Amino acid sequence: MEENGDDNEQPRKKTTLRISLSSILLLLLLIISLSTTTSVSASVNESGGRRRVIEARTGQDLVWVVQLSDLHFSVHHPERAIDFRDTIAPALSLINPSLVLITGDLTDGKSEDLLTMKQNEQEWLEYESVMQDVVKTSGLNMTLFYDLRGNHDNFGVPYVGSSVDFFSKYSINAQMGRKESVNSITLETSERKHLFVGVDTTMNIGLRGPTNLFGHPTDELLTSLDSHLSQWDEEKPAKPVTKISFGHFPLSFSALSRSKKSLKDVFLKHSISAYLCGHLHSRFGKNLKRLHRSGGVSLSDNDLFQLNMRRSGGDESDTNCSFGASPAAEFWEWEMGDWRKNRKIRILAVDRGHVSYLDLDFKSSNAHKTIVLPTFPLDSRFMSTSLARHRYECQHMISSSYDAIRAIVFSHSIVVDVVARVYDTSPAFDNLVMEAPMRKHGHDSSGASFYSLPWNYRAFEDPLPDRYWLQIEVIDIKGRSTLSEMRPFSINGLSSEVSWTWNEFGVMGCQWAALYFPILWSVLMCLFMALVVPKCIIVVFKKQYTLKKFVAKKGLVTLVMWILQDLCRLPVVWFGYMAYLFCLVFFPWFSGEVFTDSGERTYMTIMGWVVTSGERKHEYVGEPDVMVLVIPHLVFVVIPSFLVVCCLVAERELYKEHIRAVSGKKEDDHDRGRKKRWQRRSIFFSKRRLVRKLLLLASLALYWKHFKNCWSLARAYEMNVVHFPVYSLVVPLLLLYVIFKTHKAP
Repeated sequence: MEENGDDNEQPRKKTTLRISLSSILLLLLLIISLSTTTSVSASVNESGGRRRVIEARTGQDLVWVVQLSDLHFSVHHPERAIDFRDTIAPALSLINPSLVLITGDLTDGKSEDLLTMKQNEQEWLEYESVMQDVVKTSGLNMTLFYDLRGNHDNFGVPYVGSSVDFFSKYSINAQMGRKESVNSITLETSERKHLFVGVDTTMNIGLRGPTNLFGHPTDELLTSLDSHLSQWDEEKPAKPVTKISFGHFPLSFSALSRSKKSLKDVFLKHSISAYLCGHLHSRFGKNLKRLHRSGGVSLSDNDLFQLNMRRSGGDESDTNCSFGASPAAEFWEWEMGDWRKNRKIRILAVDRGHVSYLDLDFKSSNAHKTIVLPTFPLDSRFMSTSLARHRYECQHMISSSYDAIRAIVFSHSIVVDVVARVYDTSPAFDNLVMEAPMRKHGHDSSGASFYSLPWNYRAFEDPLPDRYWLQIEVIDIKGRSTLSEMRPFSINGLSSEVSWTWNEFGVMGCQWAALYFPILWSVLMCLFMALVVPKCIIVVFKKQYTLKKFVAKKGLVTLVMWILQDLCRLPVVWFGYMAYLFCLVFFPWFSGEVFTDSGERTYMTIMGWVVTSGERKHEYVGEPDVMVLVIPHLVFVVIPSFLVVCCLVAERELYKEHIRAVSGKKEDDHDRGRKKRWQRRSIFFSKRRLVRKLLLLASLALYWKHFKNCWSLARAYEMNVVHFPVYSLVVPLLLLYVIFKTHKAP
């Protein structure tokens, strides 16, 4: 019995040994796989939300991501999707980013004539197919892609989850189960966390364009955003956290919440490094960037204007290094160009806490065989902050992050040489002051390599932010040379000033959501005053202003009052304009279909579209988006028509005076010199009446502009003249009436 027991024991030991060896082998394979791939983990934060963390195994305290924006895939422009598939997939394979951020306007949602704006499922099927091909060809995991809804992706969507909400069906976020308006992902290196938070601020009730232009953050969304940005604040032991947010709308095209809070308030509270956005494309300029700073003002104080890229009054000349002192909260807003026409792509890198980016143009198929992204020192025009200067001057910075010039090189070919050059542009030098080869530190599995050049950074301290300029040259094995863009830098964190063009100021420097009602009421008040004041002077003060009085006294006030009082003497015109302005203020402008293929009509006022949603029966939606219709109509139709009417009335009086002067039939005596002056003006006020003909040409231009607008609205909201009779007919009829009444002098 014992012998049999020992014999049975031997196989049992062998079996146990095999099992343990198999377990060890599996464990080793698991460890190897984890060490060679990006690991993803998830945890639950205090608020109950899941935190996604990706370990960035670059071997450096360095991560980089790719941003794409405004793809506008369209059934009328198939080349956009074709170029995207053919270009972006190999580019992503080369760059091998840790994340791919697609910041809205995935599809176009427009008819061929660009007038009807609603969802088209064919465009979404194309987007889904192209993105699947890009993910497969690039070799990246689909979980690394984050796409956001833009206003074009929301045209005519009555609510999230509706039958025409194709974003919730075909987007990558939808396929990955990311159904919230705020989503976050953390890239973690051995030294630092990099928190990326995406925010979708499109309308909850998506209107058709053009009255769907602004971002509309809600109080609930801002609370969620605040929670996501603070998810690592209480972590023990704490690693430094670089916070970056991304969305579709620039802050200049973002409205306030019901409690008058904004995205800017939350971003300043958390001192994020940058907000990445799209929406404006590239047609307004290349410098669509803005540094937001609290400047000691209440965070809820939203300025109407910022005259330059950096807020005036933010002088950093005095740095307070006392205990507990810190600079004002600030962050960069970087709008990027579009894929739609300009084929733009952005690479953003965070190197030891220093955030830099490079915008690339992929219009040329042969472009960008080699890409150079300097990660330190930073461009003093578009990347430097007062926080960096504060840390440098107060010796709070990590010196190891300053001790070398660093760059990432992406290349299809083998790189044989990388050279860094520093130029001194001061008048006394204006030449090359440093040139040295950079040393390769490592590379990832794609074509990315990391280079650095140790230097004495303190030798480049200077009170001028743009004295020193950096350029890096890369030479590949085929002898091809690639130069990075020359960029100024300031080791001590000073900022170089860059002025906006007028177009850039118009789209980035103006807070349009806050400006809507001031502009609206100012225009309406001016029109009402122009009608009411001269009438009151006639009726109440019994004071008359005439051409004769103007000729005798001259003066701008006399001229204006004479013309406006002459207009008051045409009661149909005066009452017509008064009634029209009251209608614009207190009554609907027109009715139309604002949702995709719903067949339901609603009406628009200066406060927005009145829609039925949930428990609210009469909710105004689309304020301030309706300003794209309201302000242009007042400024380019109503005011010009009023001015043309006034000019026609004044021309009639001048023509009448001319007839009297040349015929000699005067109501009273005038001297011969005055009669000669009138005769010299006969070229304008003779029977040919050239001034009147010019005014008639202006009237025709006004008619064309107005009816073109009416046609666009009819196509956009499926209307005809029955749906907007007051809006479409009152101004043309009043103008026609004045033309008829002033045809002959009385």
